[in-house]
Amino acid sequence: MARISFSYLCPASWYFTVPTVSPFLRQRVAFLALFFIPCLLLLLLIMDLRRWGTSLPRDRQYERQQLAILADLVKDLPLEFDFLFSQSQAEVISGKQEGVYAWIGINFVLGRFDHEDESDADTSLDSAAGRRRTVGILDMGGASLQIAYEVPTSTSVLPPKQEEAAKILLAEFNLGCDVQHTEHVYRVYVTTFLGFGGNFARQRYEELVLNETLTKNRLLGQKTGLSADNPFLDPCLPVGLTDVLERNSQALHVRGKGDWATCRAMLSPLLARSNTSQASLNGIYQSPIDFNNSEFYGFSEFFYCTEDVLRIGGRYHGPTFAKAAQDYCGMAWSVLAQRFKNGLFSSHADEHRLKYQCFKSAWMYQVLHEGFHFPYNYPNLQTAQLVYDREVQWTLGAILYKTRFLPLRDLRQGGVRQAHGSWFRLSFVYNHYLFFACTMVVLLAIVLYLLRIHRIHRRQTRASAPLDLLWIERAVPMIGVQVGP
Repeated sequence: MARISFSYLCPASWYFTVPTVSPFLRQRVAFLALFFIPCLLLLLLIMDLRRWGTSLPRDRQYERQQLAILADLVKDLPLEFDFLFSQSQAEVISGKQEGVYAWIGINFVLGRFDHEDESDADTSLDSAAGRRRTVGILDMGGASLQIAYEVPTSTSVLPPKQEEAAKILLAEFNLGCDVQHTEHVYRVYVTTFLGFGGNFARQRYEELVLNETLTKNRLLGQKTGLSADNPFLDPCLPVGLTDVLERNSQALHVRGKGDWATCRAMLSPLLARSNTSQASLNGIYQSPIDFNNSEFYGFSEFFYCTEDVLRIGGRYHGPTFAKAAQDYCGMAWSVLAQRFKNGLFSSHADEHRLKYQCFKSAWMYQVLHEGFHFPYNYPNLQTAQLVYDREVQWTLGAILYKTRFLPLRDLRQGGVRQAHGSWFRLSFVYNHYLFFACTMVVLLAIVLYLLRIHRIHRRQTRASAPLDLLWIERAVPMIGVQVGP
């Protein structure tokens, strides 16, 4: 037992006794604490990672998949090919970059970057002498839609909100060999509309039809589309074609009506336009187009809708296309199937094209004229798949740009801002790992320090043991000695 005196605060006669704690017991408690703390931190980290993984939005999961694909590409590409390759050369480009690359590709193939002929009649009003007029592009895939075209360097005064939107959607870059070649500076409006491709638009339309029909059935007590005998008459399918729409364990029986005008009217809400005159699809700002002095090329669905079935690809004429599409929608499905078997359509056409040609032609028409405000009699749109026997892709523009003067630095800023949330989440997890590692290093240092103290204590105990025995031998005989008066 140990006696502790508080003579400074209390009277000298006040004493308290407390049990002495063994140093070995303290070390055991310390070791248990050191073992328990890392386990607790590891458990918290695992729970946090699981919670972060389960709450990850779908777009974040797509980004993680992209990173995994890029990691495999960076690892496997040098093993399969001998050319020089660095990790920085593999990236996922943004929709804005893709649009600019496609714009560069088509204008390069058409020779619109050649400025030697200063007497060219296609010179734009705001460009340098001898600069040829460039063409715009329209590209509709299955999931997305893109538009890109050159705009004048001087724009009219816009409200602050529209001016900010215009800056985000504009890309200015130099295709010259150095900064002095200012005649090669281009200013391009480029926008990508996700969900406005032909296939995704059809899915959105089917969801709209299914939800509205089932809602009317509940409110009016009807049974439209609940059986094949009482189907929903779909104006966007050829006459007599039957199908079943299924969404979330709900089914709707449909039969084609082939009414192209009604189909166009039902597609208008899917354009999500605003009331402003300078807004296109989904309320996005659109730079003004000089339709009297412009030229456009339409790729992918713009070409398929005009050529694969209607066989009028090439120079686009709105009234002619509308008449051909309306006639196609009004035909019976049995007649279309027979014509397909007789080889009257393009070799690229298949049954899927025949089935959804009515819808996609109406969607393309609405996007072009109501979404992008092209005049119905616009004469300078060319739908094409090959240009001078070349298939023009964005990859050609990417190669051309990468071998030029300045990379697309400004275009990457939008992608960085969009990916900021994902970067923050990933860095948060990485900081967890860093914190865990630092904690383990500190705990290891404490353990080593305690072991060193324990070793020193044992050495001191061994060194003092002989002296304690000698003191006992000398003190024991003196216990029996009697002291006289």
